[in-house]
Amino acid sequence: MDKIIIEGGRKLKGDVTISGSKNAALPIIAATLLTDKECIIDNVPFLKDVEVMNKLINILGGKVEFEKNKLCINNKEINKFKAPYELLKTMRAGVYVMGALLGRYKKFEVALPGGCVIGERPINLHINGFKKLGAKINIEHGYVKARAKKLRGTEIYLDVVSVGATINIMMASVLAEGVTIIKNAACEPHVVDLGNFLNKIGARISGLGTREIIIEGVQKLNGGNYKIISDYIEAGTFMVAAGITNSKITLQNAPIGDLEAVEDKLKKAGCRIDKKENEITIYGVDRPNGVDIETLPYPGFPTDMQAQWTAFMSISSGTSVIRETIWEKRFMHVPELNRMGADILVKGNTAIVKGVKNLSGAQVMVSDLRAGASLVLAGLRATGKTEISRVYHLDRGYEKIEEKLEKLGARIKRSKENR
Repeated sequence: MDKIIIEGGRKLKGDVTISGSKNAALPIIAATLLTDKECIIDNVPFLKDVEVMNKLINILGGKVEFEKNKLCINNKEINKFKAPYELLKTMRAGVYVMGALLGRYKKFEVALPGGCVIGERPINLHINGFKKLGAKINIEHGYVKARAKKLRGTEIYLDVVSVGATINIMMASVLAEGVTIIKNAACEPHVVDLGNFLNKIGARISGLGTREIIIEGVQKLNGGNYKIISDYIEAGTFMVAAGITNSKITLQNAPIGDLEAVEDKLKKAGCRIDKKENEITIYGVDRPNGVDIETLPYPGFPTDMQAQWTAFMSISSGTSVIRETIWEKRFMHVPELNRMGADILVKGNTAIVKGVKNLSGAQVMVSDLRAGASLVLAGLRATGKTEISRVYHLDRGYEKIEEKLEKLGARIKRSKENR
C-alpha cells in the first residue's frame, strides 16, 4: 500500500485546477444505463471510485472507454442486472445502478453497499421510493432484489433529506408513466448536475436545486455530450489548504456559487477571498479565529468539509465547536490530529477544538476519504515529517492530490509502505 510523506511548515503559492466532481460523475455514469444511445461525458476525474463504477457498467454488459478525463459509454447491449458485492463493498455509489436498472429494465439485483465507515447509511428511503413507484422489493443474502411490471409516477416524501434517495428515485422515475414529485429532496450541486444531464438526453425534470423535484415521465431517452461540474469539495479542501498554511492559492475551474457556506466561515476565520468568473483566490492567515460550524444538508456547511475544517481550527487562536449532524461516526480523524499535537475533545456529535500554536509531524492513519484530506492539511502545517498511511481512501475522491500540492510548493511525495 502507498503512503504519503509531507515535510510541513512551508507556504504554498500558485494556481491549482479543480477536477470534475466525483459526486456528480458517479450517478451520471449510472444514469447512462437509462438509454441505449452513446453518452460522452467530459471533465470526469480519474479516481478509484470512477474506475470501480466503470467496471460495474462493463459487468452489466455496457462498453466504457475512459481517456483524458472523457468517458464514452454505450449501454445498448446490457444483459446482466446483478451488481456484485465484490465491487459494491468498496463504494457506496454503486447503489445508483438500482434506480437506473429499475427505470429502464424494471429489475435489478444489487448488493448492499460499503464505502467509508462514517456511520450507518441505510437505503430504506431508496427502497420505499421504489415501492411507491410500483416495484416489489426483497432483501436476501445481502442483496436487494427488485421487479416491476410497470412504474407509475407518484408523490414521494423523504422523511430525511437524502442525496442518495433523491438521485435513485429521479433515475427510477424518468421513464415511468405520469408525474413523480419528490418532496424534501436534496439540493446538492451534484443532484442538480445529474438532473441537468438527464434533461440533456431527453428527460423532463423541473425544480432542481429546490426541495421539490418534479419528473414528468418520458418514453425513452437519447444519448449526447455532457460536461460535469467542478468538485466543490475538492475546491473547499484547497481553500482550507491556503488558510491553514497562511498561503495565497488561486483555484482555476472553480465552482463559483457552490461554496458559499465554506466561504462565509473562511472569511470569519480571517481569510480573504477574491472571485471572478471561474476563478477563486484565497489568502490564508497565520492563526485563524476560532469559528464554530454545524454540518447541514446543502446549502448548509457540507459534512464532507467537516474534517478539513476541524484540522484548520486545530491551529486557531481560540476555541471552536464542531457539530456533526449528518453522520454519527465522522470524527475518526480526531485521534490522529491529536497525535499531531491538536487539542480536540469529542462528546457525542460535537468536537470542542482548542487551538494550539502549531502541530508536529507524526505517523498517522487514514480512516475514510475526508479524514484523509484533513490529515494532509494538518501535515502541510505541521513542523517536521508526517507519514500518512492507508492513503487509498484519498484516491477514491481526490485526483492526484499530492501532485497538485507539490506544484503549489509543498514538500510531499507518495511512496510504498514497508511491510
